[in-house]
Amino acid sequence: MNGQDEPILDIAHLGHVELLTPKPEESLRFFVDVMGMTESGRQGDSVLLRGWDDYERGSLLLTASSTSGLGHAAFRTRSAAALERRVAALRAAGHEVTRHEGNLGHGMSYRFRDPDNHLFEIYWDTEWYEAPPELRPSLKNQAQRFPARGVNVRRLDHFNCLAVDVRACREFFQSTLGFRCTERIELNDGSEAGMWLTATNKSYDFAFTREAHGIPGRFHHVTFALDSREAILQAADVFLENGVFIETGPHKHAVQQTFFLYVYEPGGNRVEVANAGARLVLAPDWKTITWTEEERKKGQAWGLRTIESFHTHSTPPLPDGKGDETVPGDDLSAEGIAS
Repeated sequence: MNGQDEPILDIAHLGHVELLTPKPEESLRFFVDVMGMTESGRQGDSVLLRGWDDYERGSLLLTASSTSGLGHAAFRTRSAAALERRVAALRAAGHEVTRHEGNLGHGMSYRFRDPDNHLFEIYWDTEWYEAPPELRPSLKNQAQRFPARGVNVRRLDHFNCLAVDVRACREFFQSTLGFRCTERIELNDGSEAGMWLTATNKSYDFAFTREAHGIPGRFHHVTFALDSREAILQAADVFLENGVFIETGPHKHAVQQTFFLYVYEPGGNRVEVANAGARLVLAPDWKTITWTEEERKKGQAWGLRTIESFHTHSTPPLPDGKGDETVPGDDLSAEGIAS
């Protein structure tokens, strides 16, 4: 509760993630044809995409750029008043917050940066998706007809950023926005290697894990939810048939117990499909699970060792001179990254 008498419940859920790509046409084909997402709007160099059960107009903003990585991530608040409260809390804590108008798919937002320089926004007004006749579902409580195309992404689930100081980022999101920490990793030296935060009954809406090279603002992956473990196994076949490189999985994480499969989209960003929402945290007084260094060195839930590229591949690419190698002695943080 961070010393609060009552929890802060102003953030409703993760709304959307903006991915930057140096190969916009190839990335768009990947998300539409292979992932099975639907295009729902364009603005400038950006294309808005959605999973078939996302209630908002879009959950992925794909933006042409000279590099890859995270443009921004956005959270919807529970009300207009909740939005103003969180803006006030951010400013009271000394953080710069700016209004952002003209957003594709939602109304005015407020933007700010976390201690690691990732860009975030919060908003209230949004566009509910109205399916055109050819995409209208038979069941009125479903946002869109099941696409029956590629992987058939259901919805955006979570994302994972890298951070130089994981603890500072966790404390920032807990104190200013009211996120709860469901699980974390603490090394023997007392430093924090990973944290998983939620604003909902999902076990996590996003995660931060330690950046091995001391470079702030980097991005590890975005995750889209499928219906079941079987759907993830079928997704592996879809990726195989489409020539998409499978980095690791299908398998099960120890942290959060997510059943996972990781690939790279053409722009270089890592993409996960998972049944992440299958595990819920219903306890209002949930006690954070802390994993030790020894526990994480055991690997994933069924013994799979984390693949080496989890240490070395994130976006944007490392600057010249930094190399693309594993930092000696930093093998643990990679074990925690994959969630």
